[in-house]
Amino acid sequence: MEAHPAHAHPLHATSGFAHPARNVLQLRLTPGMSVADFGAGSGAYVWPIAQALGTSGNVYVIDVQRDLLRRIHNEAMRRGYSTVKIIWADLEQHNATRLADQSLDLVLISNLLFQVPNKMAVLKEAHRILKKSGTLVVIDWSDSFGGMGPRKGDVVTKKAAGDFLLRSGFAPEEEFSAGAHHWGLAARPIHL
Repeated sequence: MEAHPAHAHPLHATSGFAHPARNVLQLRLTPGMSVADFGAGSGAYVWPIAQALGTSGNVYVIDVQRDLLRRIHNEAMRRGYSTVKIIWADLEQHNATRLADQSLDLVLISNLLFQVPNKMAVLKEAHRILKKSGTLVVIDWSDSFGGMGPRKGDVVTKKAAGDFLLRSGFAPEEEFSAGAHHWGLAARPIHL
């Protein structure tokens, strides 16, 4: 998926468990882009994003868990990824990332919505920092799968996520399979 609205960005279905490297290939990232990974956790998406960006651009790794951020920072140093930038933030707070308005090409929110009570705040922060031509990609669990995924009551369905996107200023553009247990949505920010 490209961050430029003039180009089509078909997403191809993936199979199996969520596969970050395969899902990142669908994003069609190019060197020089600025990307944020909201709720990066252990960094599963960080490494394929950093590889796609090469030696230019930035991947902002954002999480509330300092120990995970420290591990990602250390691994980025070990791998020589100078494009990896660590930001500690509670994404449910206003202006949490402290990144400039409309400065990023893509924001990825993977396996985070089911964990946060204030989903709108997280989406509004993504909206604030995305360029007008930017893309939001949301990937989350499609079910609890008997406890393998989130608790049944915490699952955010694709439909519910689409509603959250609309209410937070996004135009959902495309649905895609992000693995056998996950759904994916791509959306563009609406700037009035």
